[in-house]
Amino acid sequence: MPVSRTSSELDLFLELVPGKGRRAALERALREAIRAGRLPSGSPLPSSRALARDLHLARSTVTAAYAQLVAAGYLSTRPGAGTWVASGATPIQAENGDEPLPPSPRFDLRPGLPDLNSFPRTLWLRALGRALARASDAVFAPGDPRGRPELRRSLAEYLARSRGVVTSPDRLLICNGFCQGFRLVCHILEQGGARRIALEDPCVFLYPPIARAAGLEVIPLPVDGEGLAVERLTESSADAVLVTPANQCPLGATLSPRRRAALIEWAQETGNVIIEDDYDGEFRYDRQPVGALQGLDPAHVVYAGTTSKTLAPGIRLGWLALPPALLSAAVEERHLSDRFAPVLDQLALAELIDSGGFDSHVRRMRLRYRRRRDRLIATLRQAAPQLLPAGIAAGLHIVLELPDGLSEEGILRTAEERSIGLYGLESFRHGELHTAQALVIGYGAPPEHNFEATLTALASLLADSLANDPSRRGVVRELRA
Repeated sequence: MPVSRTSSELDLFLELVPGKGRRAALERALREAIRAGRLPSGSPLPSSRALARDLHLARSTVTAAYAQLVAAGYLSTRPGAGTWVASGATPIQAENGDEPLPPSPRFDLRPGLPDLNSFPRTLWLRALGRALARASDAVFAPGDPRGRPELRRSLAEYLARSRGVVTSPDRLLICNGFCQGFRLVCHILEQGGARRIALEDPCVFLYPPIARAAGLEVIPLPVDGEGLAVERLTESSADAVLVTPANQCPLGATLSPRRRAALIEWAQETGNVIIEDDYDGEFRYDRQPVGALQGLDPAHVVYAGTTSKTLAPGIRLGWLALPPALLSAAVEERHLSDRFAPVLDQLALAELIDSGGFDSHVRRMRLRYRRRRDRLIATLRQAAPQLLPAGIAAGLHIVLELPDGLSEEGILRTAEERSIGLYGLESFRHGELHTAQALVIGYGAPPEHNFEATLTALASLLADSLANDPSRRGVVRELRA
């Protein structure tokens, strides 16, 4: 059996394989630690006396091993300064290691992303500090799968006040973002006998595979200017439906009052479940606030919200307001999956809401995003006035339908060459064949200092694409003239 010890100075794990001599075994263990990256370049090593004591070796054995590795270029030493890993000693890269993440585009117009530079660091730090100062030791123990009671109380009040959600702290469940919450609901529905779920088409491209992974058949339903085509639900034989009623993603339609009533009637008559994704309900600009669908029938609607747009996706906090019939199963599923969300983030968010800092941040960002949207629309009117944007009343993106002769694929290929992050509508579709071509342009992601440059890059992309369209070259020349 190999002998394993840990250095008292570095907490360094070494394996000395017997049979090759103690010095050779130590040299090999140190070389492998350096090659594996466990001892990075510049890392100090224990003194020969300390390492000899920890490994039960003669000090002369450690000194000789160090000297040999210095000669081989693995270690460096200087009298009075100790011994450390040499700067040229780099770890061996695994041949089949993880591929590096692709670099972020220079001009980021991808939808679904907020301005990460605007994360309220100071407010968050203060909220976390206040929460920690008041927290008892018990908050760090495994807790309620529904989430910290402080956050559930704060959220119940906030959601009732700002979104018209009818719930209570005991019916809220905190999860790690919307996708985890959606996966949880799909799983308990499938366990309860559901077999089919209807999804808007187009919708966020992650949602169909999440539903299928839970064992549900996905039924695409069309969307028009009034939102989801609710009248198609009955013939679909769906057992549940996921909708974005306040701001359909990605087309931007608001579910009309007529269809909201019809959707609730469908759920009441069938006993089926509606899942409401209120992903960016706080960001509305040119219309009266649209309350949550859940407020019309809390017994049949699962309301889902998240901090991904209001704060940042990296916070990984979302919530479900559950009907009483689903609560027990959801809590059990949460307990069996990963038990609860990060405690400190929950306490910080609760404090941020209670202090009014969350509302202040949302109001500030709403004004900033509205100004950005106005600048984007003005840029489009100047660069491509024949292209009419849709879905502009709320959210963090618009949809720009392309004329015949222009394809998403060609524009997206050119955008990638110019380091412009951009999505086409095709990536949101999952049902029957569609012919309309469109761009989905996000305006939340660019940092403030790069926003104007990003608009300039987009304007150039669209102008060049229109100029290269054979069917429209004359029109473009007239517009430029």
